Amino acid sequence: MVKIVIGGQIDKQQIKEDLEKLAGDKDVEITVKSDLDAAMAIQNNEADYYIGACETGAGGALAMATALLGGNKTETIASSTKVYGDEEIKNSVENGKIAFGFTINTKDRILPILAKYLLE
Repeated sequence: MVKIVIGGQIDKQQIKEDLEKLAGDKDVEITVKSDLDAAMAIQNNEADYYIGACETGAGGALAMATALLGGNKTETIASSTKVYGDEEIKNSVENGKIAFGFTINTKDRILPILAKYLLE
């Protein structure tokens, strides 16, 4: 089972609902938490992946995860200046990134790609 926590600052419940639809019948547990509790769940091995959204893709989405997990475990996959494509997201997951942040306006583009690689 893959365990995903939703942190960040914006539309957490909507991100959860979208991920549940994308997961289909895959064995996944998705939980909404505060950004601190979500990052701590990853740190304490209670969850596998962290996902967060905000207006910049890094600040409110990933600040706490970066502080607790380190920058080598986090990745901003969509910001106001750059939106990762399929291959870049795949590489992030394969290279050990476990916490992902994005701008909320890219949610419909980013989540399907991210879910594909997190739930493989």
